[in-house]
Amino acid sequence: MAHRIAVVVSQGQSHNPKKRAMEEEIVANLLSERGIDVTVVPHLYDLKPEGTGMLCLSGVTGDLVVCSWLYPRAIRWILDRNDIWGHHGKTLLKSAGESEEEDQQVEDEQDLSENDKLRVLDERELPNRKIYCLDLRAYDSATPFLEEIRRIAADQTTNTVELMNWIEGQPKQQQLDRYLGPQPDSPAATPEPLQPTVVEEEASRRWYPVIDFSRCTNCLECIDFCLFGVYGIDRAETILVEQPDNCRKGCPACSRVCPENAIIFPQHKTPTIAGSPEFGAPMKIDLSKLFGAPDPGAPGAEKALDVAVSERDEQLLLAGRAPVGTEVGIRDQNAKRTRETSPRDELDELIDELDAIDL
Repeated sequence: MAHRIAVVVSQGQSHNPKKRAMEEEIVANLLSERGIDVTVVPHLYDLKPEGTGMLCLSGVTGDLVVCSWLYPRAIRWILDRNDIWGHHGKTLLKSAGESEEEDQQVEDEQDLSENDKLRVLDERELPNRKIYCLDLRAYDSATPFLEEIRRIAADQTTNTVELMNWIEGQPKQQQLDRYLGPQPDSPAATPEPLQPTVVEEEASRRWYPVIDFSRCTNCLECIDFCLFGVYGIDRAETILVEQPDNCRKGCPACSRVCPENAIIFPQHKTPTIAGSPEFGAPMKIDLSKLFGAPDPGAPGAEKALDVAVSERDEQLLLAGRAPVGTEVGIRDQNAKRTRETSPRDELDELIDELDAIDL
């Protein structure tokens, strides 16, 4: 059986004719390519977990190429939050606004950061497949994307054939032809033109955070800072976006307080927050400094904190709640406040007795 690769084209949110034309050109050209299955879905960020689009993507078990009008980091971690996992596929294309120097600098920063802390992704066992993420905003023409997709498909086919040679010895030409499938001009080829799989789903615009687990250290500072019940923890006590639709539209405050720049809002106008490959130092602040002076060694930390608190208070007011300023933010403080305002029970008394024991 021939090795096949799935290509997903995620449509833009707007009906911009230039964007639609590029999407259609990519799809039309890939339909004639051997070993490539093409699927068209609405905008990736707007798809619902239980919707037709995500169910379709979840059904892909092999290598996957996703073309979307988003930064590659955003694409990858939107898929991840919907349990579509795979190893990061290296692409030769640049993202929007990215240069070769920036790309190398980002790789160097990632290498340094990955050596000093344990990341959530380090504890995962990923399936044996690759996911390639292509940012459609990076080029005005479909040609670079078509060339890259063909390169990826050819590379995957070559790797598979080499593996077959190693296992079975050098295949005969007849075996190789049978493995790769019928040629487009052979009698066995399907005479009818292929059609893409088009997913029809009513997708409205959404706003929610996406966690980059290659950077997240599970410090839980985001769950402390957010007061809208967006975040939760799973059975392994790992952070997750539990109630994405609780997020207040336009509010990126939690991304500003994340020490690892691991929280992405794919539609935010600021590239660093939207998932650009740049990990801006001005965005980094330590939430443990929330009740004192920010670390003077973190450029822009005080400003970032002020902005984050202001954004959160604005959303609290819009929701009919009182602003809290820097009053809320640390896990211990939240726990103390909860104990003080909730009715006390036998468990509370037992905890107080244990706290009083001088061990």
